[in-house]
Amino acid sequence: MPESAPAPGAALPASIDRTDGRPVYVIGGGPGGLAAAAALREQGLRAVVLEKSGSVGASWRRHYDRLHLHTIRRWSALPGLAMPRRFGRWVSRDDMVRYLEKYAEHHELEVVTGVEVSRIDRTEDGTAWQLSATGGRVLTGRAVVVATGFNHTPRIPAWPGREGFTGDLVHAAQYRDPAPYAGKDVLVVGIGNTGAEIAVDLVEGGASRVRIAVRTTPHIVRRSTAGWPAQATAVLVRRLPVRLVDRAGRLMCRVSVPDLAEQGLPRPSTGLYSRVREGAIPVQDVGLIDAVRNGRVVPVAAVESFDGDAVVLADGTRITPDTVIAATGYERALEDLVGHLGVLDARGRPVVHGARTPEGAPGLYFTGFTNPISGMLREIALDARKIAGRLARKG
Repeated sequence: MPESAPAPGAALPASIDRTDGRPVYVIGGGPGGLAAAAALREQGLRAVVLEKSGSVGASWRRHYDRLHLHTIRRWSALPGLAMPRRFGRWVSRDDMVRYLEKYAEHHELEVVTGVEVSRIDRTEDGTAWQLSATGGRVLTGRAVVVATGFNHTPRIPAWPGREGFTGDLVHAAQYRDPAPYAGKDVLVVGIGNTGAEIAVDLVEGGASRVRIAVRTTPHIVRRSTAGWPAQATAVLVRRLPVRLVDRAGRLMCRVSVPDLAEQGLPRPSTGLYSRVREGAIPVQDVGLIDAVRNGRVVPVAAVESFDGDAVVLADGTRITPDTVIAATGYERALEDLVGHLGVLDARGRPVVHGARTPEGAPGLYFTGFTNPISGMLREIALDARKIAGRLARKG
């Protein structure tokens, strides 16, 4: 059975440093890692969570203040612990952090903080996995679950002239609240869910002007329509033929979302689910529709380059915002960790996830690296039980 979790920041116990016993190592103390560890413990398997920061849920603690889940509370809970009803239907960032802390405590998870794994290799005899970690540690586990997160390393495109921009340029990962931008002209680059919500937060927080740079017009859906959450629809349709879902999505959007073509956001020409299969998740409306319709958030062309104090857009327009917030996504940053194992695709993503292991890498699992329309937390919970069940059957 698992030992009690060490205190945050504690050194690895001697029992973990030894190579006998060989626990399952879980890399990452976010939702994916904690869910996997709890599911493994439920199966009677020892799981040790290695978290490089000083606490569980580190990435959630860094999110902007107004963030709420776009998935409903009931379908966002991890295995073995429901979220309290007082959290409401759409769980806040702070409540999510509280939940992750309680989750680790409730399941008595063995979490070791302050330990970063830099590389994973097969042991020489091929029977286990060897982890190179902080302080020169070499740890050996029977299996490894990689759960380092979908939003790992902020990515800012290498726009020409970027380094010489005289305004402020920050990644969305650095954004917390609108107070520093009150009275300022701000350009948000990227109209995914993060960019859209930050743009709304800025106008509500007193920014003098907010524009949002759009390379590809997104599908925008209501988070909830007449009490029915978009997530419920996504769960129902995710296994249906793509063409059928595209047609249904087109009809749904025409009924529930106004045409914003005159404001610079025409309806996408490609189908909603077709875009999802390519990795583009719909934008759930938390105020963007009204902000664009009322001219408070103004869509503009994509960013092409920077020139001194100016941002040059794809249509040739030059604008001079005080601040540019790049909501341009994240890298998975798995290359150094497992890139040498041949388990990543051309875009640096795991070739498989959940209970499947890559060819030639038995006992190596990945969770939390997909962003399905049915909800990442829901899929993380399903993955956790599948991974645990697979390892329990292996004995």
